[in-house]
Amino acid sequence: MENFRGEKVLMRIFIGESDKYGRLPLYEALVELFRKEGCAGATVFRGVAGFGAHSVYHSDKLLRLSTDLPIVVEVVESQERIDGLMPRLDEMMSGGLITMERVQVVHYSHRHER
Repeated sequence: MENFRGEKVLMRIFIGESDKYGRLPLYEALVELFRKEGCAGATVFRGVAGFGAHSVYHSDKLLRLSTDLPIVVEVVESQERIDGLMPRLDEMMSGGLITMERVQVVHYSHRHER
């Protein structure tokens, strides 16, 4: 991979666990899109509680039979690649929140076998 150090963009996508894109969970479809598009990597975080635009509280309490826990997908990439992905993200997402901030990448490499 090219030198991936320097100023990049951290994109966070906030969605619900039950959000879908076709038959796939939306977070899986997003990660697959980022992989196919050659992004440096993506990580999915599952929250224990949260609420969104409708102020409906979601939590992982055992008594709830159905949960829609918060999911955050993070991607660190160049501004140009993020900009190129935005039309596809708009198509895939019917709700949610996307934030972006500038970050400084100081180290990026695959794990070396010892």
